Amino acid sequence: MVRAVTLIRSTSLSDVAEYAYAATAPAEARLVFLAGACPLNDDGSTAAVGDYAGQARKAVENMQTALAAAGASLRDVISTRVLVASTRREDLVTAWEVVRDSFGDHDVPSTLLGVTVLGYNDQLVEIEAVAAVLDT
Repeated sequence: MVRAVTLIRSTSLSDVAEYAYAATAPAEARLVFLAGACPLNDDGSTAAVGDYAGQARKAVENMQTALAAAGASLRDVISTRVLVASTRREDLVTAWEVVRDSFGDHDVPSTLLGVTVLGYNDQLVEIEAVAAVLDT
């Protein structure tokens, strides 16, 4: 399958970042803007209370479901923003590692942010994403 997303890396920037620094999609690509993927169970309860990694896994799972409904997959994601309700870098890294590993070698440009609070009771992680697909 031909993908719309092209990841861009620069040898002029540090290779410490675990993601591409930019991504492009052609003009004919259909952009998919996802609502923040939250770690919610089907009944609306928050999954994995108190567990950053568990909530990140559930948020990725829910993001994949939303992507599939739009005719896309993780390989079509062009950028992410990972929000983590914590002031501790270790908690941000824990959530990030789950998200990074979920994408495999499709290391999309990403931003990792520590925030004070998220919208649902006991919510620790939320993932925003934009995807680009070529309809054939």
